[in-house]
Amino acid sequence: MTDTPTLKPGTVLVPAEDLRAFAAALLEKGGLGPEHARTTADVFVWAALRGVDSHGTARVPAYLDLLAKGVANAKPEMTVESSTPAVAVLDADRAPGPVALTAAAEEAVTRARAAGIAAVGVRRTVHTGAIGYYVSKIAEQGLVGIAFVAGMPNMGYTGVKGTAVATSPLAIAVPAESHAPLLLDMATATIALGKIRQARASGIPLPEGAAAAEDGTPTTDPEKAVMPLPLGGAKGSGMSLAFELLTSVLVGAPIFAAFHSDDPQGRKHRQNALLIAIDPAPFGDAHGFTAAVDATLGTLKGLAAADGAEGVFYPGERSAAVGVRRAEKGVPVASKVWRELTESAGKLGITPPEARSQG
Repeated sequence: MTDTPTLKPGTVLVPAEDLRAFAAALLEKGGLGPEHARTTADVFVWAALRGVDSHGTARVPAYLDLLAKGVANAKPEMTVESSTPAVAVLDADRAPGPVALTAAAEEAVTRARAAGIAAVGVRRTVHTGAIGYYVSKIAEQGLVGIAFVAGMPNMGYTGVKGTAVATSPLAIAVPAESHAPLLLDMATATIALGKIRQARASGIPLPEGAAAAEDGTPTTDPEKAVMPLPLGGAKGSGMSLAFELLTSVLVGAPIFAAFHSDDPQGRKHRQNALLIAIDPAPFGDAHGFTAAVDATLGTLKGLAAADGAEGVFYPGERSAAVGVRRAEKGVPVASKVWRELTESAGKLGITPPEARSQG
């Protein structure tokens, strides 16, 4: 992932703290309590800092819409159910994903400190956002974080005609000492839905094998494409189905089966998740573990780079570097997104922060 100094015409730069406060103010006016608004804004700005703009502050207008329509519960009464020290289920009561999964990550860390390992399932949340954020929070505590999410079917499945499974993501964060943590954050789709919309708007053909028409036929025509195809074919679709079993089915809130049933409630937006925290200490030497992680990452980076490659990078390394640069220089916000944010601010009586125009 790269972050070039030359920004697209109309893009503005906003200091990260100002952008976080602005997003939180908008979300609070949208109905969230102050703490939940700050938590949600922090997830968005974390993604924007790392260059994952599709999950950054561009999501604020969509969340305001979810809150206004009652799809997301602005005043959730979340509960934690547990019958064993290392396992819990957090019922989100339709809380926004950043609120529910942040709470679940904290619960997982607390339980893993006592039991060595802990798993926290999340039931009935709404749009989880960038799940790399939650495992990163676990890694900041010196633990290994793993997360799975299952959502509404919007992707093909190998051998199935039409929409079948979800572009469900996986994230893993492993703490290190001198290196930035390893952060693997990936969806089970070849291409994001947002990329299809962008290609349609620009008229640019899609890559081969990335998307399909409504009947499931692969297409490079963005006008015909309605859904992404699984990453690696049967591998990606199989992973998505497995994540549904490890999250939705495990916590007693199936999505896939309900979506494909005759029950109209099966199409109601919702997501489920499973967060796992692993404390390295019970496995041996916690300091030795992070030192060995550093050695492993250093060994990788010491390998000879292939011809034409910019270098050898491990998952999360480049996005962490982007985060450092954007924290210093400001977060780029696309003109369309900034316009939507400022229009929402005008309706809600909020003064936007000062932004520096680029291009």
